[in-house]
Amino acid sequence: SDLLDALADLGVSARSEFGTGCPPLIVESAGELPGGTVRVGAEASSQFLTALLMISPFAKSDVTLEIRGKLRPHYVDITRRMMAEWGVTARLSSTAQLSETASPTLSYLVASGQRYLAQTDYQIEPDASSASYFFAAAAISGGSVTVPGLNCHDSLQGDVKFATEVLTQMGCSVSDTESGLRVTGAPGGKLKGIEVDMSAISDTSLTLAAIAPFADSPTTVTGIAHARLQECDRISAICAELTRLGVRVEEFQDGFKIYPTSNFKPARIHTYGDHRVAMSFALIGLRVPGVTIEDPACTGKTFPDFWERLELLRK
Repeated sequence: SDLLDALADLGVSARSEFGTGCPPLIVESAGELPGGTVRVGAEASSQFLTALLMISPFAKSDVTLEIRGKLRPHYVDITRRMMAEWGVTARLSSTAQLSETASPTLSYLVASGQRYLAQTDYQIEPDASSASYFFAAAAISGGSVTVPGLNCHDSLQGDVKFATEVLTQMGCSVSDTESGLRVTGAPGGKLKGIEVDMSAISDTSLTLAAIAPFADSPTTVTGIAHARLQECDRISAICAELTRLGVRVEEFQDGFKIYPTSNFKPARIHTYGDHRVAMSFALIGLRVPGVTIEDPACTGKTFPDFWERLELLRK
């Protein structure tokens, strides 16, 4: 409904067929996109905002997108950087309100008449979120994993920070090599517990949750309340499935605290149809016998050959 409301403000006929704010949706073209100023609810997902940014150059008049609610800007920044590389500028502005107690208004301006310019070659980075599982495998095994095409310093993707910041704090070695970004686990997989705000890299909070029980002290994750609104309530899922494995967990509204253990229980892991739950909890099975992942095919959403890739680590 956040996206439907924004499209309506832009002059688009778009509605939920059954009035629920959910698909199926009906979008009718009038031959043009009028444009104007739109208030965008971006708290549930920044993807609504990035979708609007990408179509805004085609509007008849300039488009100003005013942000309503808390915005996690990283994926928006990726979109703006890529738009700029293809010839379109989306300008960020922050304007203080007249009231001293009011928060600044965050908005993006996209001038009308800009057009995307074709490129003959464009190198797409590997998916850093998917790479996190293999970096985590190195972390808990004490081995090394290298992912070609990623590097520490100029990646578009914030999820690279799972390696460069999170795993580094836990005692892993992270470096750029000629082959790509390499993570080497701490000797014997002996990790340090950490406290970390993962609001900017929440997709990898599940990866961290899977390796946290192997640390030498508790690990606390905060800032991911929005993860409750994704493919499943990921915070509840993490806590429920770790508890099923015999791990002590404390659940917060915006995160969790995971305590180390060496007394895992064999368990069937419910995946809730969520690809990241399946891939994250598979990591525990690398060190703990008796871990069974239900509905492994759910990884097909983002990583159809995940299980084959994971098996390659044995060779």
